[in-house]
Amino acid sequence: MGDAQTETIVTDDSGTADLQRFAVTLRRTIGEMNRLVHGFAVNEGLHPTDVHALAFVLDHPDTATPGLLREHLGLTSGAVTACLDRLEKAGHIRRSRAEEDRRVVRIHYAPGARASARAHFLPLAQAAGRARERFSGDELAVVLRYLDALNEELGALRAPRR
Repeated sequence: MGDAQTETIVTDDSGTADLQRFAVTLRRTIGEMNRLVHGFAVNEGLHPTDVHALAFVLDHPDTATPGLLREHLGLTSGAVTACLDRLEKAGHIRRSRAEEDRRVVRIHYAPGARASARAHFLPLAQAAGRARERFSGDELAVVLRYLDALNEELGALRAPRR
């Protein structure tokens, strides 16, 4: 089900042209995503890092904590506190203390905050849906496998602490 505009990539035996095009395409995708994130940050009076923190809280399989967020973003404790303060003030998150250990802070995505995020990122969801329609289920399974593997590799890299 490929797109008629898909071009064939001619590579030498080392695959250099393919790798270069792949790197350029990934950078372009990251740039487009960053543009959308920056737009949301500006609209909400946040920093782009705050939006990345918000995504971490939303996507974390358990309840996120400031320590997990600090490690994920490579920020200092003070920078994470400032980020969480901004997110809480803007109504995107709320913090609570764990019942079993009051020293543990839990970060929760505020239910009312989802509407503004959904509205801003709806065009992204629609674009992803249109792009997804160009591929078969088998092709999408390969894409997802690749993205999972890439995220696993990137997750193993630690950002230098700021």
